Amino acid sequence: MNKKFIPLFLLAGSTLLTACNEQKTTSSAAAPVAVAKEDAVAVVNGTYISKESLTKLENEIAQRKQGQSFPKEKLLEELIQRELLVQEAVQKQLDKTAEYTKQLDTVKSTLLTQAAVQNFLKSSPVTDADLEAEYNKNVAASGNEYKARHILLKSEDVAKQIITELSAGADFAELAKAKSTGPSGPQGGDLGWFAAGQMVAPFSEAVIALEDNKFTLEPVQTQFGYHVILREGSRSQTPPPFESIKEQIRPMLQRQKLQEFLTGLRTKAKVEILLPKPAPAPAPAEIVPSETTDAVTKAVAETQAAAKEIATDTAEQAKSATVEATINAEDKIAETIESATEDAKSAVADTVEKADKEVANKIDALTK
Repeated sequence: MNKKFIPLFLLAGSTLLTACNEQKTTSSAAAPVAVAKEDAVAVVNGTYISKESLTKLENEIAQRKQGQSFPKEKLLEELIQRELLVQEAVQKQLDKTAEYTKQLDTVKSTLLTQAAVQNFLKSSPVTDADLEAEYNKNVAASGNEYKARHILLKSEDVAKQIITELSAGADFAELAKAKSTGPSGPQGGDLGWFAAGQMVAPFSEAVIALEDNKFTLEPVQTQFGYHVILREGSRSQTPPPFESIKEQIRPMLQRQKLQEFLTGLRTKAKVEILLPKPAPAPAPAEIVPSETTDAVTKAVAETQAAAKEIATDTAEQAKSATVEATINAEDKIAETIESATEDAKSAVADTVEKADKEVANKIDALTK
């Protein structure tokens, strides 16, 4: 009776790692797990396929195919097919080849990496207290929005002088227009409404600490320079309930914990980099959102204007070239026609002259 194997896509991906290697007799270089006959679902050339293998394959296929199930007999045929291929490979000593050994090392590294990550996450789980602390810090706090202006300056001394002028009653927006080196300067330093998390940490912390209509009495330093900040207003927005989003927070905290774990391992390890050091790349500029928007908008506008100018020049050049080519073509055609006409006239004249001579000769011959 011919059995119809299920499609070979089931051999791809992680399911291949569960191929039946639980055997009663040895059919590979690795030491097999002994399987009793009562725990088996099939025997292939003396090698038992375990019930556990069939259950694992069922679960994995259901997970990969979003709950779609396959008949047990088809899944069993898949396991039988795998075992036949394993036995064929061992018989041909394919498990002794360099390529097999290299791939096996890669698979081992992947499995051990995954095992180490899972072990760490299991031993250092993210607790509900961790989730709630993160919620209160970044989600609940993000319910507040702020409206602010700032004056960005290159030196702390100049920033302090600006604060002195503001304390004496100077207009913040006018000073921003005159003194700020940031893109928002022409708009009086206006940053609009933003959540604290949208700004770099020193800037957002200073804004949160201010009262409405108050400015900073000390310059706020960031990687962009020294800021004098005026908080013009604040408003509350209702954040989503903790229970509704805590599971969305969990993966992020797990990544943070894992990164801290990896950083610790890296710090304790003795590592020597043998590759040549690449040339240092310039640090990416991180500026507040409205300044980014201003800079990008300005750059886009300038690019569009330049592109339009180039397109106009190109069109004019193309038009001029087309006209010039047309005139040149017309001149050449006229010259060709004129030349051809002159040649034709000359040829006709020669023919007539020749014919006249022949007629005259014939007349002379007849009259003699």
